Amino acid sequence: MTRSHRMPALLSLAVAALSAATAVAAAESNLDKLKQMKVASSDLNIPLVPQTGPVADAIRANLKRVKLPPGFSIALYAIVPDARHMAVAPSTNMLFVGTRKTTVWAVTNRDSGPMATEVKAFAPSLKFHNPNGVCWTPDGVLVVAEHNRVLAFPAAEFFYEGPDVAVGEIVPQGQLVPAEEESYNHGARTCRVGPDGKLYITLGQPYNVPPMEKVKMYRDLGIGGIVRMNTNGSQREVYAVGVRNSVGQDFNPKDGTLWFTDNQTDGLGNDVPPGELNHATKTGQDFGYPYWNGHYKVAGSSAAPDLKNLPEPKDAVFPQVEFPAHQAQLGMTFYNGRMFPEKYRGGMFVAAHGSWNRSTPTGALIDFVPLAGPDKAGKPEVFADGFLDDNGIYRGRPVDVAVMKDGSLLISDDFAGALYRVTYSAP
Repeated sequence: MTRSHRMPALLSLAVAALSAATAVAAAESNLDKLKQMKVASSDLNIPLVPQTGPVADAIRANLKRVKLPPGFSIALYAIVPDARHMAVAPSTNMLFVGTRKTTVWAVTNRDSGPMATEVKAFAPSLKFHNPNGVCWTPDGVLVVAEHNRVLAFPAAEFFYEGPDVAVGEIVPQGQLVPAEEESYNHGARTCRVGPDGKLYITLGQPYNVPPMEKVKMYRDLGIGGIVRMNTNGSQREVYAVGVRNSVGQDFNPKDGTLWFTDNQTDGLGNDVPPGELNHATKTGQDFGYPYWNGHYKVAGSSAAPDLKNLPEPKDAVFPQVEFPAHQAQLGMTFYNGRMFPEKYRGGMFVAAHGSWNRSTPTGALIDFVPLAGPDKAGKPEVFADGFLDDNGIYRGRPVDVAVMKDGSLLISDDFAGALYRVTYSAP
């Protein structure tokens, strides 16, 4: 390339870099303004996501493939692009939906009908960074857990109509994990506020298997584990370690203990290791990774030969449920509604996103896991299946599950970009 040809290319790169820097500075400026309850936007109109048309029709056609137990039905609830984890609002008929991109969606059902009536971006004057995790505090503050920041939005369900909303920082940018440990891999966080009033955040470690030189540091920081803190960000501590990449957690409302999913190691074949559903009962428990993945020994395997001399963790806690390999269990929730039959009440619904590291795809379904006792899971069973068609093509990939106030179950799907609503009527 001649010098004369290089100059326009270099100029374009410089302009792009300047534009990106300007956008970042504007987003930071907006955050500062909103923290002070000042105006950050001039346009008060937020575009709505269309809820009718060919996309909605195609999703409804795909839902005809989904198989459910007798008496259950599934229907499109809302078109929500890149829909990931959900937080049903405490006091209104709406919810907030995270994504792995730059948007949090506000989903409203103004007429309390079978479908949402409005979907639009929440706080669009801010620039989110992988805002996958959304959850509520008991006093109605929406928490958004991004890749490396945690924000709080007081009364979000009442003040989401305009682009400017009140906001506070629970964890400032770059302080959830060290900036040098940021990665595009395993950066989707989830959050829950426990019965102790603490905020729990899952922190996936950014490798398939962490190298030996990272293991101790990750355990000390809670990367590849779960951290908890006060809802103002103070008194942070590592709650659990030995977790590869958890993207789903919920507290059992009966005893207040934490259950969580964990994704399995890739590159070890079609049938190992298993996906996990774990039960945490106290601070400091070790769930075995990267030595164990379920009852499969990862340390020293072909996926982690450099860990052959890694000491076996003492008193490792093994999963309550081991799911088929590579199904990628993500969001989970305890069913506390009254619409579904008695057998489902108090049990857990678990979303399996579906495999990528397998010669024949598997997953893309919803499991139901009953409790066989206060601290013991029963045998899981497939509840909703058919998002993966007979040709091995994904028509949908479930991410999260959430219980609505009427007892129906919402399922998010980031592949189709939609929320589905499962209802029950006695056959």
